[in-house]
Amino acid sequence: MRYDLIIFDNDGVLVDSEPISNRHLAAYLTELGVPTSYEDSLRDYMGSAMHRVHDLVLERTGRRLPEDFDDVLHARIFASFEQELRPVPGAVDVLEKLTADGVPYCVASSGSHQKIRVGHRTAGLDRWFQEDRIFSSQDVGRGKPAPDLFLYTAKRMGVAPERCAVVEDSPLGVQAAVAAGMDVYGFTAMTPAERLTGATQLFSHMGELADLLI
Repeated sequence: MRYDLIIFDNDGVLVDSEPISNRHLAAYLTELGVPTSYEDSLRDYMGSAMHRVHDLVLERTGRRLPEDFDDVLHARIFASFEQELRPVPGAVDVLEKLTADGVPYCVASSGSHQKIRVGHRTAGLDRWFQEDRIFSSQDVGRGKPAPDLFLYTAKRMGVAPERCAVVEDSPLGVQAAVAAGMDVYGFTAMTPAERLTGATQLFSHMGELADLLI
């Protein structure tokens, strides 16, 4: 099937940011008295918007995170981005192939617009994504696994949900895409295949994706 729109998740799909982000998130939560390992962070928060972190900590501990939690965390993550962030291997090849074949694409991320932009600039992907191709959970209020972000993205791009393919690497993202009525291609580089239940198809290297989509 040739799709009318490819919607990419960002963290872990386009930019190799999940190890950096979850390392800092686990460390900061632990510092604040909420013991969290790197593995805990990947399991509980990978692919989610920041409100999920606040909600789960409150639910589990009865404590609210500091008001400046997001700002402090992002400052630490962005500092590491400058030193460590790279594109996911094969991501540029996929974007080049989609562009050459005239297939529209965009990004829809649980991360903030600032995080998306900083990541793209640092990893050298900013030339592929103008502002009208960037969508964030900030735009809709409810992050994944709610379908809101993907439905909003499809509407803004003028494409019916059933004509969209989503590229995701987190269980929450796959759930959101399925709930939106979209095909979803599950990227298993960091997430075991059995956790991406509901994906239309699974793949393990970004270099495989273009042949699956086109």
